[in-house]
Amino acid sequence: MLTGTAPSTQLVRRLNAGAMLKAMRGAGVVTGTELMAQTGLSRATVISICDELVRLGWLRELENQRGAGDYVKGRPARRFVFDDGAASVLGIDIGANKITTIVADMAGNPLSQVTMPFRTYNVSAAERADVLDKIAANALQEAGVPADSVLAVSVGVAAPVSREGEVLTVQEFWKSFDVRRIVSERHGWHVLLENDANLAALAERWQGTAQGVDNLVVMLAGDRLGSGILESGRLLHGQVGGFGELGFLNNVEGVGNTYGIAFYAALAGREAMEAEDETTLRGLCGGNPDDLTAEMVFAAAAEGDGAARSALDRVSLRMARVVGSISTLVNPELVVLAGGVAASAGTLLPGIQQHLPEFTFTPPRLATSTLGEGIVSLGAIRHALDYVEEHALDLSPSSLPKRAS
Repeated sequence: MLTGTAPSTQLVRRLNAGAMLKAMRGAGVVTGTELMAQTGLSRATVISICDELVRLGWLRELENQRGAGDYVKGRPARRFVFDDGAASVLGIDIGANKITTIVADMAGNPLSQVTMPFRTYNVSAAERADVLDKIAANALQEAGVPADSVLAVSVGVAAPVSREGEVLTVQEFWKSFDVRRIVSERHGWHVLLENDANLAALAERWQGTAQGVDNLVVMLAGDRLGSGILESGRLLHGQVGGFGELGFLNNVEGVGNTYGIAFYAALAGREAMEAEDETTLRGLCGGNPDDLTAEMVFAAAAEGDGAARSALDRVSLRMARVVGSISTLVNPELVVLAGGVAASAGTLLPGIQQHLPEFTFTPPRLATSTLGEGIVSLGAIRHALDYVEEHALDLSPSSLPKRAS
C-alpha cells in the first residue's frame, strides 16, 4: 500500500512547491502566514516546503523581525524571500531567417536578448546549429551568467509539436535538425520544444495585452498564419499536438491558404499598382513591383495613398474571414495579432472588426501585440519557468554558480 501511495504523495508535494514559488516570485519578503493565505496550504506544509526550498537554494530565510529589532508580540514570524538569481533559463525562437534568444532569471526578468540572422534562407541544419551555439553564448555573456547556471531551455519552432516534445512534420529539414538532441548533447541543458504560436500565446497572457484573459487566440500573422489557443487558461494541444494548426483555411472561401498579413499586404499592393497609375507605392519600390514590401504598403496607407488603403481593405476582409472561422470553432474572448507584423496591423483592426459579424455569431475582441518580434522567445521563457517551478524539488540551484551582481 505504501509503495502505491508514495508517487502520488510526491506529486502533491511538487505541486505545492510550485504553487509556493509562483506566489513568492516577485512578491519580495513573505511570511509563512502570508504564504498560507495565498496558497491555501496548512502551516505545517508551508514551513516544511519552505525549509526544503531553502535547502535547495530557491529561497533565503531572513532574520526574524524580533532579531532585526522590530518588536513583535508572541512567536516571531519566519520570513522568506525568493532568490531571483538562483539560476537562469533560456528562451529561443528559431525562425526561417534568424534566431532570437532571451536569457532570464528565475523571476522571468530578461537579462539579455540577442538576435542573429542566418547567412541565407536555406542554410543547412549543421549551420543552423552553429548559429544557435553562437547566439546562446553571446546572450549568456551579455547577461553575465555562466552556461552551467541554466536549468532549462525552451525552443520555439514553426511546426506542430507533440505533447512529448517531438516535431510532427514530414519535412526532411526537421528530421535532420533535431534541436533537442543537438542542444542537449552540446551543452548538457534540459531542452523543451514547443510550437512558436503556442509560446506566443503564453507570452501574451503573461506580459501582453491578454493578461487575465482565459479564453484567447494569439495569431502569428506575418508571412504565414499560426495560432496558439488557450481555453479556461489552459494551452490546448489536441490529441498529438496539432491543435491551433490552420490548414483548414485552405477550404475557407475567400481565404484559401495560410499565408499571412505581410504576404498579402505586399501582394495586394502589387495588384493595386497595376490598376492605379497615381500611387506613392510606385516610388517606394522604385517602380519594380517585385521590390514592394508590406512595410511600404502600410507606410503609403498611413500617408493617405488610395491604392495602398484599398490594398489593406482587402487584407482586412480576408483576415475577418480568418478570425471569424477560428472564432466560430473555439469562441475566444480575445484574438491578438502578433509577430513582426503586429506594429503595423493595428490599422487593420477597424476593418476586421467591421466585417467580423458577417463570418461569426460570436465576434471576439481584437488587439495587436505590443511584445514585438521577441514574443516567441518571451513565451519560451515562461515555458521554461513553468517547467522549473513544476520540478523545483528535483532541481538544486544551490549547487550552481550565482549571477554576478
